[in-house]
Parts: sequence; structure tokens; C-alpha cells
Amino acid sequence: MNELTFHRHRRLRRTPGIRKMVRETVLQKEDLIFPIFVLEGRDIKNEVPSMPGVYQVSLDHLGEEMDRLESSGVPAVIVFGIPEHKDENGTQAYAEGGIVQKAIRQIKQNHPELTVIADTCLCQYTDHGHCGIIEQGTIVNDTSLDLLTRTAVSQADAGADIIAPSNMMDGFTAAIRRGLDEAGHTNIPVMSYSVKFASAFYGPFRDAAHSSPSFGDRKTYQMDPPNRLEALREAASDVEEGADFLIVKPALSYLDVVHEVKKETAKPVVAYNVSGEYAMIKAAAANGWIDEKEVVMEKLMSMKRAGADLIVTYFAIDAAAWIDQE
Repeated sequence: MNELTFHRHRRLRRTPGIRKMVRETVLQKEDLIFPIFVLEGRDIKNEVPSMPGVYQVSLDHLGEEMDRLESSGVPAVIVFGIPEHKDENGTQAYAEGGIVQKAIRQIKQNHPELTVIADTCLCQYTDHGHCGIIEQGTIVNDTSLDLLTRTAVSQADAGADIIAPSNMMDGFTAAIRRGLDEAGHTNIPVMSYSVKFASAFYGPFRDAAHSSPSFGDRKTYQMDPPNRLEALREAASDVEEGADFLIVKPALSYLDVVHEVKKETAKPVVAYNVSGEYAMIKAAAANGWIDEKEVVMEKLMSMKRAGADLIVTYFAIDAAAWIDQE
């Protein structure tokens, strides 16, 4: 009788030690970036209803959050602002005393070791909620670039380590890179939201950032979800225009795009684990339907496996603790 021949792959899964030895993808705390929402006022710490465990905080509570972040070992924070006043041109986005500018100064003064990334957009600051300027009912591209550049320069002036423009106007990376260089910020990198889809997964974020558009949608400037090749064109344009990092947003439903962008560039690729992805896990875990830790770590690992070098995630502090446990 012929002996049955087959491969014994299970040999390399037999013990925890062996599994760690042959593990192909590793998630580290240094890979994580934590988003924070800062708003005007005092003694404010509002939990976002659709995002349990995520808060809007006033500047007097920002230090507590940064203490918690620094203690976790997560090295970077991306700052989103909620202004007290909004207008058609989003003037608080680029005001010297704007909420993001004040938050950046405070973090850099009290937590200088943290890497501070400034989200650069207009949507939280305009009374219409769009990411660019409106003329005759249309979001105009080139006029918006001027204000986005002013915003980026003001954030760099405040001490931001990295500028992260998220508006998806054509040419935003080139305009911001030129503006930063002309203002003397040649060493400040641009972490471009190169591939940002018009996704249904952003709903909870818009609650947190008070940034829902008052009319229409963002489909004329954010990408159409079915398109893969267009994502590669967007990423290639940003590399050519001077981007130092490339963000793909959202992450989980676009891991194929993360993988393809990584194959096409030597630049660091950032996956943005967005609010809807967070909220779904929190809701399912609250109902006892899933193991939150196991699902989160599997999800973050999938982003790394797809090719992401860094991950923006609301789970950053929890994930850091779970990494320590392992």
C-alpha cells in the first residue's frame, strides 16, 4: 500500500513560541496614531454618542488625554478642531488663535516627545460643511487651495510636526508643499490623504467633528468607492507633488487599495481605521456578539498585512495595552 504523502504545515503552529517565531506580520505601538477632537470652552469632555470611549475635549482636558496617550506608548496624535465660530470661508481653520493651533502649541509645550499631526481641511470650519470654498453652489478647487495652504502654514507655525491635508482638492499637496517651503517649513512633512473615498463609514466622525455638509455630498471631490485604478492615479499625483506619506481612507473595506498603493510607492502608507469601523465593533462588543480585543487586533493586523506602515485608529490606546499584554 502506498504511503500517504502530504505537507505538515501544523508543525509551525504547534506552540505559542513557534507561532511567534514564524509570524510574518507584526503590529507595534509605534505603528499607531491616535485621533483627538478638541473644542473651544472649558471643562468639556463630551463622549461622542456614536463612538463610545471617544471624546470631544476642551483645552483644559487635553493634557489628561495626552498623558494617557504618552503613558500608553503610542507616539503620535492627529488633531481635529471644532471651532466656536464658523463662516463661509472657514477662517478659524487658519487663524493664529484657532482651536487646532492652540491645541498644537499646548501639546508641544507639555508633551514635546509626542509627534503632533495636524488635520488640514476646511469642513469643520465652514458654515456649509464642505472641504472647499463655494461659489454659485459649486465647490471651487483653486480658490480653496489658497485657504488650505494658509491653514497648513498656520499649523506648522504653531508647531505641528506633520501636516495632513484631507480635503481632496486637486493639487492640494503641491500647493501646501510650496506654501510650507515658502514659509520656511521645508522640513515639515506632508501626510497626504491621497486616497479618500466618499464612504458611508464616516458618519460617526461627522458627529464628533460637527462637519456634516449642510447641502449635497462630497462625491465631486472624494473618490468613487468602486474605483481602484483611480486610487493609484491619485497616489501617484501626490508622490509627484511632494507627499511624504500617503493615507488610504477608509481602511477595512479598501485593503486591496492599501496593498496596491504600497506596491506602487516607496513612501510610507497610512491606513485610516475610520469612525464607522470603530462604531460597528463597539456596538457588536457591547451586545456580546464579538470579543472586542480579538476582533480589533485581527483587524489592525489585516491592515499591516495589506501593506500599511502606520494606522490611524481610535483603538490606538487600547491596542497599545493589548500589545503589552502579549
